[in-house]
Amino acid sequence: MEGGDDSALERLVDSKDMQQQSKALDKLTDRVEDRQLDSTRVQEAMASIASTAEADRNAMRLREKELASVKINAEDVDIIANELELDKKVAERTLREHKGDAVAAIRSLLR
Repeated sequence: MEGGDDSALERLVDSKDMQQQSKALDKLTDRVEDRQLDSTRVQEAMASIASTAEADRNAMRLREKELASVKINAEDVDIIANELELDKKVAERTLREHKGDAVAAIRSLLR
């Protein structure tokens, strides 16, 4: 019977080794799944950023079109640029942002 006890003991030890190996394997695969999940989150975040950036670019294009359509007086641009010692592009942009109102544009520049 002692031979039978030895084989039962070996099976018990083998069973414990198999359980430990199984747990170790589970830990490894769990990490891989977490990494895959994280990469999915990263891809979703990057897609969200890209769509937000595209929306921002479209909004900027619309704003530039809106400003370009504002009618301004060239004399007002010259006066603002000369009196406030500004580049004409800055004077023109500010005047367009204030819908051609020279007084509002000058007040804005003096703040």
